[in-house]
Amino acid sequence: MPAYEYTGLNAKGKNTKGVVSADTVAALKAALRRDGVFLTSVKETSATGSPTTSKGGGTSREVDLSRFVDRVSPKMVAQTTRLLGTLLGSGVTLPESLAALTEQVESPRFTGILSSISEKVNQGSSLGDTMAEYPKVFPQLYTNMIRAGEASGSLETVLFRLAEFMEKELEIRSKVNSALFYPVLLGFLGVVLVIVLMVAIVPKLTNMFDSMAAELPWNTKLLIWMSDTLSSYWYLFALGTAFCVWAFRKWRSTEGGRWRGDGLLLQVPVMGDLLRKVAISRFSRTLETLLASGVQLLEALDIVSTLLGNVVLEDVVAKARDNIREGQGIAPALKQSGHFPPLVTHMIAVGERSGQLEQMLGDVADAYDRETNTTIARFTAMLEPLMIVVMGIGVGFVVFSIMRPIMMLTEMAGQT
Repeated sequence: MPAYEYTGLNAKGKNTKGVVSADTVAALKAALRRDGVFLTSVKETSATGSPTTSKGGGTSREVDLSRFVDRVSPKMVAQTTRLLGTLLGSGVTLPESLAALTEQVESPRFTGILSSISEKVNQGSSLGDTMAEYPKVFPQLYTNMIRAGEASGSLETVLFRLAEFMEKELEIRSKVNSALFYPVLLGFLGVVLVIVLMVAIVPKLTNMFDSMAAELPWNTKLLIWMSDTLSSYWYLFALGTAFCVWAFRKWRSTEGGRWRGDGLLLQVPVMGDLLRKVAISRFSRTLETLLASGVQLLEALDIVSTLLGNVVLEDVVAKARDNIREGQGIAPALKQSGHFPPLVTHMIAVGERSGQLEQMLGDVADAYDRETNTTIARFTAMLEPLMIVVMGIGVGFVVFSIMRPIMMLTEMAGQT
C-alpha cells in the first residue's frame, strides 16, 4: 500500500501535515475528511517519509487538489461579510470574530485564507491591507471600503453595506443569467436537432431518392448537398469554428477590439439598453456605497471606472473623474457622453448642489434596478418566441425537404 505525505487544514483552520498509507489519493482524502482534516496537497512518498522516485529518477510531482476543486465564490464572500458585521455588532472583537468565521466556513481554501488573515490581524496588521493580499477573493472595491471603515471607526456599518451591495449584484447577475438560460438552451437544442437530422437521417434517405430516378426539388437538392458536406468535412467545420472563436477572443483582447465591440453592444436593440441600465445601476450603487463608507470621491471614481464591464462607459466615468480634478462636477461629463439619460445626470447634478449626492445615487440605483428587471422581462419575452421561430424554420426546412419528394412520388403513383 503506497504512503502519502499530505498537508491540510484541521477543524480549527490550523495547518497540519503527516504521512499516511492509503490505497489511493481518493481513499486518503475520505479518511482525512472523517478525521476533520481538509486535504490541500498530497504527494506519494516512501514509508520513511522521503519522496518516491519515478523510473526516470525524478520525484513525483505534488498534486494541489484545492486549486481545482475549491473556489471561493462571491456569494460565499457576501455571506461571510454579513456574518462578520453581525459578530462585530454583537460586541465580539475583530480577532475573535475572524477566528469564529474560520471555524464556520466549509470551504477549505476559504478557511485557509481566513485563518491567514486572522493570524496577521492578531499580529497587528490592518484588516484591509491583509485582505488586499487576496485580490481574487477580495477585489479593490472591497478592500478600499474595509480600509475606509477601519479609518472612520465604522467597520461594522461598512461590512453590512458591502454585504448588501454584493447581494444585490448577485441578484441582478442571477436574473440576467436566468433570462438567458432558456433561450440559449433552445438554440443549442435546435442546432443539435438539425445536425442529427442532417448527419443521421438525410444520408439514409439519399439512397432512396437516388433510386427514384426523378428530378428532385431544389430545396431537397440543397439539403442533400448540405448533409454530404457536413458529413464529409465536419472536422473542417469544427476547426473553422474553433479558429473563429480564437480570432474573436484575440480581437476582443486588443484595445481597438474592446472599444469597437463594447460600442456595438450598446447599439444592439434591447440588449444594448439592458447593458446600459445594468451599468448605470452598478455605477450608482457602487459610488453610493463607496461614498457612504468614507472613501473620497476621486478614489471612488477611480474604482468605479474599472467595474462597469464596458470600456466606453468606463471612459465616461474616467472623464467625470478628470472634471472633478479640474474643479467641475460629475454630471456635465456624464451628460456630454450621451450614454447616461438626462434624468440620471439631472439627479446627480441636484445631489451635487444640495450635498445629498449619496442619497441621489441610491435613488438612481433603485430606479434602474427596477428598470433592469422590466427590461429583462421584455428581453426574455422577445427572445424566447424568436428562438422558437428560428428553430421552427430550420427544422421545418429539413422536414419539408424530405417529405416533398415522397409526396410527389405518392401523387405520381396515384395517377398511374
